Amino acid sequence: MIDSLYKEWLSLQPLKAELQRRMDQQFMFDFNYNSNHLEGNTLTYGQTKLLLLFGDTIGNASIQDYEEMKAHNVGLELMKMTALDKERTLSETFIRELNKTILVRDFWKTSKGGDFRYQIKVGVYKTRPNSVITPSGELFNYASPEETPALMSDLVKWYNEEEQKGILLPFELASLFHYRYIRIHPFEDGNGRIARLLVNYILLRHNYPMIVVRTDDRNNYLKIMHQCDLLTGKIPTDGAYATFEQTKPLIDYIAKILEVKLMAVLQLIKGEIKELVETKDDILTGGQLGGQKRWSEVLHLIMENPFISRKEIAEKMRINPSAVQKHIQKLKSEGYIKRVGGDRGGYWKIMN
Repeated sequence: MIDSLYKEWLSLQPLKAELQRRMDQQFMFDFNYNSNHLEGNTLTYGQTKLLLLFGDTIGNASIQDYEEMKAHNVGLELMKMTALDKERTLSETFIRELNKTILVRDFWKTSKGGDFRYQIKVGVYKTRPNSVITPSGELFNYASPEETPALMSDLVKWYNEEEQKGILLPFELASLFHYRYIRIHPFEDGNGRIARLLVNYILLRHNYPMIVVRTDDRNNYLKIMHQCDLLTGKIPTDGAYATFEQTKPLIDYIAKILEVKLMAVLQLIKGEIKELVETKDDILTGGQLGGQKRWSEVLHLIMENPFISRKEIAEKMRINPSAVQKHIQKLKSEGYIKRVGGDRGGYWKIMN
C-alpha cells in the first residue's frame, strides 16, 4: 500500500511553491510541538505557533520551554538541509551537532531523588549511566558510557552501508535506526527528540514526506518500544544490534503513520482537504487527519480479513455502521479497494 501511495506522491513532485510553503510551515508547527511535548515541554499548540511565527512568548510557560522549542526548530532546519545534501553521508559529527543545536548550551540538572546536581554537556556523549524505570517498576539500562562510542560508530557505519545496499525500505531503515539509537541513548539529554529527527532525516533523504509521532499517541508509542524491548531483551548491546524481526512492532507502527501521512498529503495536493494538521484531534480543522486515520484503520482491517463485514468493522472500531460506510465509499472512490461479489459471500479486493 505504501509503495503505490509513494509512487503517486513522487509523480506529483515538484509541488507548487505556495503549497510546498504551506506544508512546510504546518509541519514545522506540528513536528516541533509534538516531539517536544513527548518529552514534557509545556507550551500549548497556540503558543508554539506564535513563537515560531512571530517570536512571541505569551503565557506562563518557563523560559526554558520557549528556548527549547525555538532550538528544536533550528535543529529541524539543520536536519532538513543535511538530509537534502545527497553527497553527505550520515556521521557522528552531524548527530552530535544536532544534539548541541537542540540543547543550545551546557546546563545543570538535579537527580530524580534530588540528592545531587550534575552538568549536561551538549553535543558530547554521556559520561554517566542512564536508564529508565519501566511501568512495572524495573530498572532498564541503556548502553554504558564506555560502550557508547563504539556502538555509535557501528550504528552510523551500519546505516550508511544499509542505505547503499537499498534492501531495506527507507521507513524500515528509519525504524530500525530509531530503535537501535534509543537502546544506546548516547547523550545525557535529548535522545528521543534526536531519534525522531533522524527518522525524518532518513525519510526526507529518500523523498518521502516527513512524519509526526503525535503526543496524544504517547502511550501507544512507548508500548510499541516496550514490545521491541521484550523481543531484544535487557542487554543494551543486544538492543543496539537489534534485528529486523525484533524491531517489527516499531516498523509496523512507523509504516502506519507514514501510510496515513501519504494518504493525507495526496488529498491535500488534489484539493480534497484544505489543510493538514498533525496534532490532537480537537485541534484539527474539520478533523481532517482524524478522518485519514479512520480510513487507514478500515483499510487495515480489510487487509487483515478481506471477508470482513461492515458490521464487524463497526464493532471493532466502535463507531457507527454509517460512519464505516462513508470511509468505505471514500476508499472505493480513491481506488484503494473494490468489492467483489455481493454483501453475502463477497470480499474486498485491495487495489495496487
